[in-house]
Amino acid sequence: MESDGIESVTSLDLMDEDEIHGRPHHFVSVPKPHNNSINIPGTTSVHELLECPVCTNSMYPPIHQCHNGHTLCSTCKTRVHNRCPTCRQELGDIRCLALEKVAESLELPCKYCSLGCPEIFPYYSKLKHEAVCNFRPYNCPYAGSDCSAVGDIPFLVTHLRDDHKVDMHSGCTFNHRYVKSNPREVENATWMLTVFHCFGQYFCLHFEAFQLGMGPVYMAFLRFMGDETEARNYTYSLEVGGNGRKLIWEGNPRSIRDSHKKVRDSHDGLIIQRNMALFFSGGDRKELKLRVTGRIWKEQQNPEGAKVCEVPRIICGLN
Repeated sequence: MESDGIESVTSLDLMDEDEIHGRPHHFVSVPKPHNNSINIPGTTSVHELLECPVCTNSMYPPIHQCHNGHTLCSTCKTRVHNRCPTCRQELGDIRCLALEKVAESLELPCKYCSLGCPEIFPYYSKLKHEAVCNFRPYNCPYAGSDCSAVGDIPFLVTHLRDDHKVDMHSGCTFNHRYVKSNPREVENATWMLTVFHCFGQYFCLHFEAFQLGMGPVYMAFLRFMGDETEARNYTYSLEVGGNGRKLIWEGNPRSIRDSHKKVRDSHDGLIIQRNMALFFSGGDRKELKLRVTGRIWKEQQNPEGAKVCEVPRIICGLN
């Protein structure tokens, strides 16, 4: 559910259209690797033998077979009610040990080779690698719905802009106001999302209110649209205040590999309790008015090994 009364303020122009390279569909299919792209002689027919005829996924021990030698994976064995999908004979509990041994001798490319992964793995190690492969597609970072779109970063940026209507801004500083007429009525997952483009990368700024214990809290945090190792190259700060007081948060952005819920539930960001938020709002404490400002910067190693802060060429002023 979108929050009411949220105003996004920035002195930077909206992102140029040619900065985002879109794709026409909401889902990116990952094609299976072809052996003509990576020269592995003699594996094509064996790899086909290791493909389950029911789910078409690669089979891993235990590989089952019927009395006529037809094979299928252990997951599909229960789905077909112990009947061979090819000849309809009863399967029993016969394992195809010969095929399991053949699989041990195979080396195959990662299924994300078409997305850039150059690695080749033993058959039984491939699945474990693919679960954490840096080239695997990313899930949509939008928190307001259970979006199932997956793809690379350029695709997801276009998807956020066109399908979720997320605000896009260029620059490394930001200034947001959060206004709510009745701060005592907060529903879970009252949220907003803005995408920032700086240092040639994309960052998701989340700001939301949710129930924690007996009362609502307000939280802001940043996620990096890329992998965790690259996210550590960046630092961000968030600041909220009023009435001569302020709270400041500083840390590394989390990767969008970590789900929005995981980051939120770990409280890894700027958290403002309701009483403090009302104090910052001033006035008669009956209306919530928060201004959250912040910036993103990149730390690099100089030749002597010391860390230096890379300052962006254009920094907008915060009101």
